[in-house]
Amino acid sequence: MRRTRILTVLLALAAGLLAGSPPSALAAGTPEAAVTADTYTWKNARVDGGGFVPGIVFNRTEKDLAYARTDIGGAYRWQESSHTWTPLLDHVGWDDWGHTGVASIASDSVDPDRVYAAVGTYTNDWDPGDGAVLRSADRGATWARTDLPFKLGGNMPGRGMGERLAVDPHDNDVLYLGAPSGHGLWRSTDAGATWSEVTAFPNPGNYAQDPGDTSGYASDNQGITWVTFDESTGSAGTATKTVYVGVADKENAVYRSTDAGATWERVAGQPTGYLAHKGVLDAENGYLYLAYSDTGGPYDGGKGRLYRYATATGSWTDVSPVAEADTYFGFSGLTVDRQNPGTVMATAYSSWWPDTQIFRSTDSGATWTQAWEYTSYPTRENRYTMDVSSSPWLTWGANPAPPEQTPKLGWMTEALEIDPFDPDRMMYGTGATVYGTENLTDWDDGGTFAIEPMVRGLEETAVNDLAAPPSGAPLLSALGDVGGFRHTSLTEVPSMMYTSPNFTSTTSLDFAEKNPDTVVRAGNLDSGPHIAFSTDNGANWFGGSDPSGVSGGGTVAAGADGGRFVWSPEGAGVHHTTGFGTSWQASSGIPAGAVVESDRVDPHTFYGFKSGTFYVSTDGGATFTASPATGLPSGDSVRFKALPGAEGDVWLAGGAADGPYGLWHSTDGGTTFSKLSGVDAADTVGFGKAAPGATYQTLYTSAEIGGVRGIFRSTDVGASWTRVNDDAHQWGWTGAAITGDPRVYGRVYVATNGRGIVYGDTAGGGTDPGPDPTPTGACEVTYTVTNQWPGGFQADVRLTNTGTAAWNGWSLDWTFAGGQRVSRMWNAEHTRSGTTVTAGNVDWNARVGPGASVGFGFTGEWSGTNAEPTAFRMAGRSCTTG
Repeated sequence: MRRTRILTVLLALAAGLLAGSPPSALAAGTPEAAVTADTYTWKNARVDGGGFVPGIVFNRTEKDLAYARTDIGGAYRWQESSHTWTPLLDHVGWDDWGHTGVASIASDSVDPDRVYAAVGTYTNDWDPGDGAVLRSADRGATWARTDLPFKLGGNMPGRGMGERLAVDPHDNDVLYLGAPSGHGLWRSTDAGATWSEVTAFPNPGNYAQDPGDTSGYASDNQGITWVTFDESTGSAGTATKTVYVGVADKENAVYRSTDAGATWERVAGQPTGYLAHKGVLDAENGYLYLAYSDTGGPYDGGKGRLYRYATATGSWTDVSPVAEADTYFGFSGLTVDRQNPGTVMATAYSSWWPDTQIFRSTDSGATWTQAWEYTSYPTRENRYTMDVSSSPWLTWGANPAPPEQTPKLGWMTEALEIDPFDPDRMMYGTGATVYGTENLTDWDDGGTFAIEPMVRGLEETAVNDLAAPPSGAPLLSALGDVGGFRHTSLTEVPSMMYTSPNFTSTTSLDFAEKNPDTVVRAGNLDSGPHIAFSTDNGANWFGGSDPSGVSGGGTVAAGADGGRFVWSPEGAGVHHTTGFGTSWQASSGIPAGAVVESDRVDPHTFYGFKSGTFYVSTDGGATFTASPATGLPSGDSVRFKALPGAEGDVWLAGGAADGPYGLWHSTDGGTTFSKLSGVDAADTVGFGKAAPGATYQTLYTSAEIGGVRGIFRSTDVGASWTRVNDDAHQWGWTGAAITGDPRVYGRVYVATNGRGIVYGDTAGGGTDPGPDPTPTGACEVTYTVTNQWPGGFQADVRLTNTGTAAWNGWSLDWTFAGGQRVSRMWNAEHTRSGTTVTAGNVDWNARVGPGASVGFGFTGEWSGTNAEPTAFRMAGRSCTTG
């Protein structure tokens, strides 16, 4: 969940990036490497969502034009024809990584081609750069930038309030921006090109989540939180006269100007003791609605109210749907139906348990209904249905006791918008996705409205580690907040994140190079083990045990044969084990906090790095010896990997601007390292399939080479480099992980901090080998229903080769006696004929060796009974059942 997002970012950035701006080059005179460019096609390995969406904005004059903002992953524009989101800020580069955090977004209702984004991730020193306002005249296809003299906080407390940026609906050259950190209210009169402080505005805010926080994160003044124009007080071409502004001040939360911003006054009679998260105006009826919470969110909030302010008379009315004594949450999400302005909706954004709540009124707040209510506790009656088959992991693999349900209606629901042109369409953001409906008004007729994810194309995971095994699934990931996924197809959403246990964030993962079915991951968890193992290539997991003192995942390495592991967790020193972590022994000769990796050939050799020193163990991690190698980076912003298939071949990337920084290579197990000339700076290194005619694997790095920051590829052991990304595809900070694909030449997987897993294929590349002929031989099938609900179920199937020859392609069929139907299948392709289902291999799992297994799963529909199949056939031969 999104509660760990800050930790995710810090883990990613603490390796040196937070100390200052990302370093750009070494000293003058360093020889430049030979650099060329290649044309790549870039896509996301689909997760669909995975992060907090604090803002959704519809244009008020053009149908189907909408934007979404994320806290660290940029902004997006809605594509109505495909019902997908298009990323708009992929051009943000390494030096400006903070501009991937979007504090606010505004769409111009006078000229719908114009859109603006206020960008900046942190207001404390975690982000060394100031904020900026980006402006576009082509709906975000291209941008111009105006730097601000202060920072903005797209990932700071209070980021779900807003919108802080607003365009005057009559004079669209006029914009307002609410600043954090006591910097007040700012205005532009030239369409965002220049900005100046509105010195007449009297209150820069005073609320901080935790004034005692010495990091500057929770102690920052949340400042000016929203700007709303009263469009009834202006005419085309002249500035709107009445403007309302929300301030993070519990005693003075709402201000108004009636002279186009020349003077301002506190709105009389307003409630106190709360922060106004949102201010939404219904100009037709003359009402300003305000959603209040006792804190700034997005995680906290224990009490809240909804108020309606009559703009003509100045009267205030408490229109809260529940009594104050019955709230254990604050209100934030707030919207008005522009086709039926008396219809208002709001969310209980901080109702974590048992679920968020959405309220709806069709009489301007006089009476309310809610999305769910108790019939007899703990039984709930929902006004909605939810279908998450397009993003099945949103169930979290959970089976909670009532009144909790899975999937949840949401949490951190601060973004809520009814389409101004379609009363039936509503979208809302959560801590993990964007949900929506297209039959909302069925709510009012006593029926149910259908909710489903409306998030495809919006990829917002923060990536900590990546692995591409030589067999099995093509990609394994370690992600913040949602743990990570086993991608059996890059173009489909995985069925579930890693479970048993579910880490809040996975910090490191590895597989055994000679036995890729053996996988290990380490991560963070409030209660439970911080390490887990898999023996089926990451499809299923079981938790290990923790050494004493472990507080976080750290890094972990699997021996080449999968028989031993070395773990460097947070809170404890480096440890090693044989087997699957039932007991751990402390390693000697290596300091706590070292980064650990394994040799990919010798199962007894492991490596470590800490504070400029490389360490080597040749006894399975029991003892380490410091390498005599000198000249390596002195800090801990280092990542290194050993080359598959070549014992003792190690590549190391990292450093800082004030010391050694670049890419190093060792061919003697780390005893000596040579620094590659011309690589000005490098932060990651990975390997992929060798180029045609080459014998050495392809190298990939996120680096600065030849004075250019980018993603680079080398097919000649680093002698020359090819930049494979371009200025339109930079994704901010890409320093966490990179790996090539061992099966597809040219394919590279890149970790981003908020734009998910991006992967690139060279022009004409990316073709995976196809399946071979259908196998023959003995087989065994295990069929397990893993989840069941009224009318639906989920099942896993494991097919084992019990013969003596390998299969090069397979096809399995069975009959459903209860008339069940498969809705969606993963890790296999399926067809149906009557009650018979046929499942066949996909490209990556066609080959199944003797004694090996392949697994796939599906969701289905049932009525009456859900009896399990009793007979399975492969190539006309019956399989035994397990």
